[in-house]
This record gives sequence, C-alpha cells and structure tokens, in this order.
Amino acid sequence: MAAARAPLTVLVLAAGKGTRLRSKTIKLLHHVAGRPMVAHVLDAVAGLKPSRTITVVGYQADEVRAALEGRCDDFVLQKEQRGTGHAVLAAARKIKAAGSGPLLIVNGDLPTLHTSTLRRFVAAHRRSKSVLSALTAELDSPAGYGRIVRDDRGEFLRIVEHADASTAERRIREINCGIYCADPTKLLSILRRLRPDNAQGEYYVTDAVHRLLKGGARVSATCHDDADEVLGVNTRAELAQAGATLYARKAEALQDAGVTILDASRTWVDPRARIGADTVLYPDVIVEGETVLGTGCVIRSGCRLVDARLGRNVELRDYSLVFESRLGNDTSVGPFAHVRPGSELQPGSRIGNFVEMKKARLGRGSKANHLTYLGDAEIGDGCNIGAGTITCNYDGKNKHRTTMGKGVFIGSNSQLVAPVKLGDRAYVAAGSTITQDVPAEALGVGRSRQRNIPDWARAKGKRKRKSRK
Repeated sequence: MAAARAPLTVLVLAAGKGTRLRSKTIKLLHHVAGRPMVAHVLDAVAGLKPSRTITVVGYQADEVRAALEGRCDDFVLQKEQRGTGHAVLAAARKIKAAGSGPLLIVNGDLPTLHTSTLRRFVAAHRRSKSVLSALTAELDSPAGYGRIVRDDRGEFLRIVEHADASTAERRIREINCGIYCADPTKLLSILRRLRPDNAQGEYYVTDAVHRLLKGGARVSATCHDDADEVLGVNTRAELAQAGATLYARKAEALQDAGVTILDASRTWVDPRARIGADTVLYPDVIVEGETVLGTGCVIRSGCRLVDARLGRNVELRDYSLVFESRLGNDTSVGPFAHVRPGSELQPGSRIGNFVEMKKARLGRGSKANHLTYLGDAEIGDGCNIGAGTITCNYDGKNKHRTTMGKGVFIGSNSQLVAPVKLGDRAYVAAGSTITQDVPAEALGVGRSRQRNIPDWARAKGKRKRKSRK
C-alpha cells in the first residue's frame, strides 16, 4: 500500500536535435497548435501532479528552458547526447533527490499525449510491481522499431531491435514507444553498469531492460490502443498531423460544450482558448493563445484572435484581427479592422471597416466606422469618429496621447496631433488639423480658408497644348 502512494517523479527527455525536420531549430521547439511541442508534453505530465518534474536539455538548452518556464521544477544539462540511458544518468542526482517513488520517463516529442494515457500506464506499473514497465503500441508497418516479444500467455519476454529480429519477429506488430516507468534506484544501478557496446557508442534504456530481464527482475509491457498518440514527431508531415490532431480535439470539445463551428477542418482554436456556449465560428477563423470568448459571439471568416478577451455577444466581421486586447459586451469590429495590443472597446462600442486601434480605449456606445487610425487614445462614451480620422501619436521620437471627453464629434478627414485634449461634447470640423486642446462644447476648426482660382483648368489646358508643339 505504501508503494502505491509513493510520489511520482517525471523525467522529460528534451536534449536531442531531431535532424529529420531539416531545421536550424531543434525539433522540440517547433510549434504544434500554437506552442513548442515539448510544452504540450509538460502539460500532459502536469496532470499527474508529480512530486518533481525534471527535464534533460542539450541542444539549444536556453531556448528550451525559456519555452518551459514555470512548467518544470529542474533542468539538467546533457552536454553530450549519448542515448536515452545516458540522459537518465545525467539526471541521476536530481532523480535520487526526488525520492524512491516511481520514475516516469517521457520523450519531449509527443505533443498529442493525453494525461489519462500516462495515468493508466503509471497505475498499471504500480499494480504489476515491476521494476520497469514499457509502454507499447501496435503498428501496421512496424519496420524500424524495436519489437515486443511475448510468451504464449502474453507475458513480456524481451525487446528485439529491428536489425536483430528474425523473420518471425519482424512480423510482430507491437513495438516499443520509448515511454517507461521504473524503480529509479534499480534502474540507475543498472544504467551505471552498462557499457556502450554498439556502433553509436551510446547508452539506451532498452539495454537496461535486457539486463533487468537477465537478472530475473520483473519487467512488464502495457500496450496502448492509439499508436499515433505515443509515437514521436520526426518529420514535417508528422508535425502537421500532430497539430491537426490537437485542433480536432479542441473543436470536438467546444462543440460538445455548445459552440457552433461551421467547418471544423477550416477552424483552428488553440487548446488553451476558452469559448462560451452559443458562439459561432465561421470557416478560416484562427484563435491563438489564451484567448477567451464569451457566450453568443459571432466570429466571421478570416478573423484571427491572439490572447484576446471578448465579452458576450461580440461580433467580429470578416477578416478582422484582434491582438492582446479586450472587447466588451455587445461590441462590433470590422470588417477588415485591426485591433492591436493594449486596446479596449467598452460595451456597445464599434469600429468598422479599415479601422486600426493601438493602445486605445473606445468608450461605451462610441463608434469609428470607417478608415480611421486611433493610436494612444482615450475616447469617452458616446463619441463619433468620422471617416479618415488620424490620431497623430508619434513625433518621430516619443509617443503622445489623445484624450476625448464624452459625446465628442470628429468630422471626417481630421488629424488630431497629440498631445491634445478635447472636452465633453466638443466638435472638430471636417478636414481639420487640430494641434491645440478643444474646450468642452467648442468647435475646433484647423484648416486654411478655401481659395478658388477662376479659369485655372482652361489655362492649364492651353499650357499643355503649347508644350506638345
């Protein structure tokens, strides 16, 4: 009973390069559904609530540490990459310090791994009272993988590498996935006695399996029914498939929770995003990061949201972008609008086609419906921003703010040269360039007097005819 309660330690192997992706970036840092694939693995193991999570890093170690910041208790540097067994030995001191409970060893290239799969595997290992357990799967085409050989009763006998397998053994479909759960003390003891008697000069956990079996220790194998989940990503095609799997899972979960997705194959929602019931996602929508959408929203085709916060009944019209901003209840954005980081739309406000906001706050019921740039602006409730308005916030060196009170009316094609303040119910005449504050209820006019030149067009035509001669 005490052994069953012993705390679990997790070791994530994340030191390898992964050359088959043909990239300057190591395999584990390539993004799957919005995050480095190794981050998904850390999320999966976190669901087990281990007493300690240790990650072995090697290639691009600093970048891996940064990607896993806050998700891992300890990092261990494997200066030379000499196999899985060598990676475990590199972490020996940390493993020993974590306690005598089971050690779960997981590769960092398994972005679609479920917590529930690992939980069942660890539970099976505890029940079996084995020194080491291996997770396995069945493949229709197992060429290249180590085969799991069992006796007539189905008991695990050994792992045979493909190159060493007999003709009969190569017909075996059950393969080793490289996920292990073991008694850490006994595993480390075996690994320390290994010699790298192979062409690569490397140490492998599978060699420890063979040593344990020769010594009469109990070793077991648990077969998982979804091979794609427990086999690593090695190619660009597998990278894409892993992303498709995570997006499909998220879409199914959202649909079960009351979200309408018109075409799940053309909608990409980050697994971290939260979306309320009765929201409708049109095709070609991308939702990234920790975006939150309230209930009853409508997100039309071509929209992209990144770490955005939307209230209830928000409508994003076609091809609008919202980055790191907040949209209050009953707001409307787009089409073809761009809400940049640090912006906020208060309830009932709206921006229309080809409007851009950056670090701007639009008050309740305010609107900017056409062709407008609102940067570094504080806009009060009930304001109307005419087409072609620009808050000129940058003087070439510093950014400055524009502030508007309640009920301000800005005529079309106006420029507000910050820093500038407009009082409550102030008006700006169309075509004005405003460089000074406009008091409450005043009309600001900042344009030159119109001058008409008679017969200018006729005179221009005569000049053109003379030039041709």
